Amino acid sequence: MRSVGELFAGRFAIERVAGSGGMGTVYAARDLHTDRPVALKLLQTAGSFAGDVERFGREAAVLAELDHPGIVSHVAHGSAPDGQRYLAMEWLEGEDLGQRLLRGPLPISDTLALLRQVSSALALAHQRGVIHRDLKPSNLFLLGGDVRRVKVLDFGIARRMAASQVMTRTGLVIGTPEYMAPEQARGERDIR
Repeated sequence: MRSVGELFAGRFAIERVAGSGGMGTVYAARDLHTDRPVALKLLQTAGSFAGDVERFGREAAVLAELDHPGIVSHVAHGSAPDGQRYLAMEWLEGEDLGQRLLRGPLPISDTLALLRQVSSALALAHQRGVIHRDLKPSNLFLLGGDVRRVKVLDFGIARRMAASQVMTRTGLVIGTPEYMAPEQARGERDIR
């Protein structure tokens, strides 16, 4: 766990814990190179598996390639001097689509606007050979709560369409079952 006020990797001033999950912790931090807020995702060092390190690195590399207003922006990634891996992304204020849907369904016009933005973002990812594989309400973030300003998050289990190396073992199902494509749920290698 990092401390509030700590300078991480000589660049990011940690402000607070924003969230945590199985692979690590996300901090609200300030990028001292740009004086902008960032979401600083740190891979948990203790108990990390080789697959977690690979997945974390893949997410960082994929985000670095994808520049689109509908995809969370990459700021930096790498390893700190102590070896801890990190991914810095733009800081987002608002709520995810899952939180918004708890208050009720979206009007048709909002649904269409959201679908246009997400489709545009995913089209760019697909043009770059990337399939998200975990598209669900909690991975669609509404800036300021506005569905017209949606950002796709979490490319942690993304896969390259023409991967020279398999990123997950055949038959291994990763993702959120309620939101995955049938071929993904079956553990098939060819996912479109």
